[in-house]
Amino acid sequence: MTLPETPSFRLDGLRAFVPGGSRGIGLGCAAALAQAGAHVVIAARGQAGVDQTVAAFRDAGLSADGVTLDVANLAAVDAVLAEHGPFDILCNAAGIARHAPAASTTPEDFDAVMGINLRGAYFLAQKVAAGMARGGSIIQISSQMGHVGGIDRAVYCATKHGVEGMTKAMAIEWGPRNIRVNTVCPTFVRTPLTQATFDNPERRAWIEEKIKLPRIAEVEDIMGAVLFLAGRASAMVTGTSLLVDGGWTAD
Repeated sequence: MTLPETPSFRLDGLRAFVPGGSRGIGLGCAAALAQAGAHVVIAARGQAGVDQTVAAFRDAGLSADGVTLDVANLAAVDAVLAEHGPFDILCNAAGIARHAPAASTTPEDFDAVMGINLRGAYFLAQKVAAGMARGGSIIQISSQMGHVGGIDRAVYCATKHGVEGMTKAMAIEWGPRNIRVNTVCPTFVRTPLTQATFDNPERRAWIEEKIKLPRIAEVEDIMGAVLFLAGRASAMVTGTSLLVDGGWTAD
């Protein structure tokens, strides 16, 4: 009897692009891919953060380059892909939030969040997929808020629900080219950007009530999900979302 062999989680010889990869969840995504052997190109809007992150990766013996990029600037995306592409893996962690009650949302905030979280994500996937001649994996860092609603998050939820929908459609369209398209949907994750939320007693109580596991999510909880979707271990997984939400959406 010949036993089946578990697919490798290694990504040696592959190139990965991680917008939003200089901090928080994006940093964890980039680290997971690089630690598995991929060469990672990290993009963010701040040059200092990119430089610091790339230096840390190289000091750890990992293969990484960095670029400054606003994913809402499609001409800039084209320039980066022309210089650094093509890629086998896109893990898009770029995103912003401007939380407010729906009744007081301004057009400026609406356009800013839509421009990065939905429009930017859409065309980034389109442009990276165009270079995936041998197939590849596109991973959008979405959110549990792409499956439910949340306090003061009408615009943010709209973008993430949109990301979930476009991911399913792109998976159908690009499946024949062996391009897989999926999302990772974290719950609230402890990062410097979310610390203010956790410091608010009412919001922390709301989060702890909704999460069924007895702790708050950490960046490391997202890394395994991204690594799984990036390589051969998930070769038959496309058009779906991997919820890393501690059971938030189980209700």
